Amino acid sequence: MADYFIDVLLDEGRLQAIKDAGLGDNIKYRFAGELKLVEVHVSEDTKNKILKEFDTARTDSRNAITDVPVAFLRELYHQVVKTKSLGDEAVEATLAKVDEIKDLAAKESEYLPAPEID
Repeated sequence: MADYFIDVLLDEGRLQAIKDAGLGDNIKYRFAGELKLVEVHVSEDTKNKILKEFDTARTDSRNAITDVPVAFLRELYHQVVKTKSLGDEAVEATLAKVDEIKDLAAKESEYLPAPEID
């Protein structure tokens, strides 16, 4: 089993695509079924690559990798469906597009600035 994981949240469209990819048995439900997700398992080496590429990325006490750009999570979802993998294969395919993801992530920061607190 992998050391770390990334939660990929699913809306109804994504949920169906995950089922169509043969990964329906891996869907997890949180908050009385209101939140649907799949956990993408990540090795120590791949986790280190993610943390190196994205300054905001962190691991929490559950060994979940969090605070990655939305663009990363979006591409990870697409790679999970494409590769039919919930492991390093999907994450490595996502990291292969890291430059594109970083460009999109920079735009996220422009569109979603941090709130100013007085």
